[in-house]
Amino acid sequence: MKEQDKRLQDLGVQISIYRKQKKMTQAQLAVEIGISRTHMSNIEALNMPTQISVDTLFKIADVLGIKVSNLFEEI
Repeated sequence: MKEQDKRLQDLGVQISIYRKQKKMTQAQLAVEIGISRTHMSNIEALNMPTQISVDTLFKIADVLGIKVSNLFEEI
C-alpha cells in the first residue's frame, strides 16, 4: 500500500470517529457539507482511499466542531 493511501485511510478513520461522537450518520454529514452520501462513504472507507479537497476538509471540521488538525492526530 502506498503511503498516501495509508494517510487517506487514517484521515477517513478520524473523520468517522468524530462523526460518530457527534452521533451523525454519513448521510447527515454529507448533506451538511454539500457532498453525496456515497462520496462521504468513500472518504471513510478503509478499502477505498479517496482524495478529499481542502475545502471539504474544512467543511467537515466546521460541522463536527473541531480543528482540521484534529483529523491528522495519531489514532
